[in-house]
Amino acid sequence: VAVEHRNIVRLVVNNPSVEFTPQDRTAFAANPSFDAATWEIWGPLTNGGTVVVIDQDDVLDPQQFAGVLQAQSVSILWMTVGLFNRTHTALTDVLSQLRYLVVGGDVLDPSAIAATVGGPQHLLNGYGPTETTTFAATHLIETVDTGRSVPIGKPIGNTRIYLVDDVGRPVPVGVTGELFIGGLGVARGYLGRPGLTAERFVPDWLTGDGTRLYRTGDLGRWLPDGTIEFVGRNDF
Repeated sequence: VAVEHRNIVRLVVNNPSVEFTPQDRTAFAANPSFDAATWEIWGPLTNGGTVVVIDQDDVLDPQQFAGVLQAQSVSILWMTVGLFNRTHTALTDVLSQLRYLVVGGDVLDPSAIAATVGGPQHLLNGYGPTETTTFAATHLIETVDTGRSVPIGKPIGNTRIYLVDDVGRPVPVGVTGELFIGGLGVARGYLGRPGLTAERFVPDWLTGDGTRLYRTGDLGRWLPDGTIEFVGRNDF
């Protein structure tokens, strides 16, 4: 995926979803080839903060991971759902030092998330495909209903999300539709694959302003409070 400089700026500069400061120490724990590394590296560097590089052996050992986070005074942390589910119980003593803990990349486990609420200052569900530069929506988690899924939230700054039916009409609250994402995070396309780029990056027919939308293949529905609930995929 060809991500442009402006896509990254939209993600990490003056974006209220996560407010990086010069005092923050952000963990760089993702594989460098994973799109989350974009956020972990450029979030702190473009805002005068510190990148704390964590060895993969430490990341994969819950106790060592917790020890490094504590010793390095990490204040911003991103975790995949899989990593979070395996390690969250070991991070109990670390949570209170975190200004932001962002978990995503898959459907969150409500029970595991419920056990973490109240630890970090801000606990977020982070949603977004690589094609829209790491995050397209976030949800600030303050309470959890363990009987239902955790919403993926609302679009982050300079991002718009449409939920549409099979013929491209926006769906009302409570009705399932496919997510199309627009805004400054939409990448250039797939390098060397013009056909696939044209298929997935389509003109924004709803505004007609000449910009493009990324067709995610994800399904969701608007909730009454204006957040989005992830439902599944339309290709399975």
